[in-house]
Amino acid sequence: MTFIHESPDWPHFTWAPHAVADSLAAVRHKLGNHLGLMQSLGFGLKTEAGITTLVAEIVKSSAIEGEKLDTEEVRSSIARKLGIEVAGVPKATREVDGIVEMMLDATRHCDEPLTAERLWGWHAALFPTGRSGLSRITVGAWRTDEHGPMQVVSGPLGHERVHFEGPAAPRVAGEMQRFLDWFNGASTEISPLLIEMDGVLKAAVAHLWFVTIHPFDDGNGRIARAVAELALARADGSKERFYSMSWGIEATRREYYLQLESTQRGSMDITSWLAWFLGCLDRSLDASEALTGAVFRKARLWQRLAEAGANERQRAMLSRMLEPDWVGYLSTAKYATLAKCSHDTALRDIKELVAWGLVARNEAGGRSTSYRVEG
Repeated sequence: MTFIHESPDWPHFTWAPHAVADSLAAVRHKLGNHLGLMQSLGFGLKTEAGITTLVAEIVKSSAIEGEKLDTEEVRSSIARKLGIEVAGVPKATREVDGIVEMMLDATRHCDEPLTAERLWGWHAALFPTGRSGLSRITVGAWRTDEHGPMQVVSGPLGHERVHFEGPAAPRVAGEMQRFLDWFNGASTEISPLLIEMDGVLKAAVAHLWFVTIHPFDDGNGRIARAVAELALARADGSKERFYSMSWGIEATRREYYLQLESTQRGSMDITSWLAWFLGCLDRSLDASEALTGAVFRKARLWQRLAEAGANERQRAMLSRMLEPDWVGYLSTAKYATLAKCSHDTALRDIKELVAWGLVARNEAGGRSTSYRVEG
C-alpha cells in the first residue's frame, strides 16, 4: 500500500487550475460580499458576530473528532480571554481553555510566522494533562512512534483496515520544517504552482499537507483545521472570523474523511481535494448567514430604535430581550421590575415599542398580555 508521502514527487502537489477556477472565483465573490457585510456592523455587533463564529468553529472542530463541548463554556472562555465582562455563564475547563487559546492565537496572530514552537504550544494547550483519554502521549513535541507507526485504522482486532499511515517518526522534523518554510513563504524548493497560489487554495493545501505528515500523537485534525483557519485569516486580511470552515466540514463529516483517505492513496494531483474544499467553504459561508442572523437582526433593530428616538430604558430592554439567556415574553410588570420604573411608565414605553414595530403583542390578552421582539 502506497501513500502520497512515499511518492518520489512528494510534496510537489499538482492540480488543474482550470478545473477549480470557476469555483474559486465564486467562493471569492461570496466571501467578499460576506466580509463586507460584517465589516459594516458597528464595533459591538461585529465583536459579537466574531465571538459567535469562533464558538461555532471550536465546537464543530471538536465534534468532527467525536468530542462534544459545552457551547456556553466555550463562549465564556473566549469572552474572558478577550477581556469582555460575562456573567451567569459556566467557568470553562482547562481543556476548553486550551482549545480556545489555540484558536485565538491562530486567528488573532495570523500575521505572525507559524513555527514548530508555536505548534508545540498549541498541542500542549490541547492536552493539558499529558493524556489523550486514559493514554499518556508525547505532548508539545513531535511524535516518536514509541508504540508503533502512526496509523489510522478501523475494524475488529485481526481484521483492521489501515486508512492511513503517516511518515515514520524520524522523518517528521524534516517534513515539518519543509512544510513550515512553504507556509511562511520562505521555501525555494517547491514548485511555482505552490508558491504563486491564491490564499484560499493555500489553506486547502496546508490542511492536507499537515494531516499527511500527522506530526503529533493526537490532535492532528484539530490543529490542521487551526492551521487552515490561520491561512484563511491571512487570505481574508482579517484577524476576526466571520465564517466557520469546521461548520461545513462537520455537516459532511463522512465525505470529509473519504476525501482525505482517497487523496492520501492517490497521486500528487489534488484537484479533487481542492474542489471539495472550495465546495465546503461555499457551504460554510451559507451556514454563516444563519449563524450570524441574530446579530444582523439586532443591528436592524438598533437602527430602527435610533430612528425612532427610543429612550435609554427602551434600548436596554430590547437589548436584554435579545440576549441568549432571555426566557419567556415581556410583560408590563416584568418591564417595570427590570427597568426599575413605574407600571404606567413601563406601559407607555411598551406601547411606543409596539407602535414602532419593534415588539409585537402576543394573542393572549388581559392579565396574560405579553410581548415578543419583532423584526
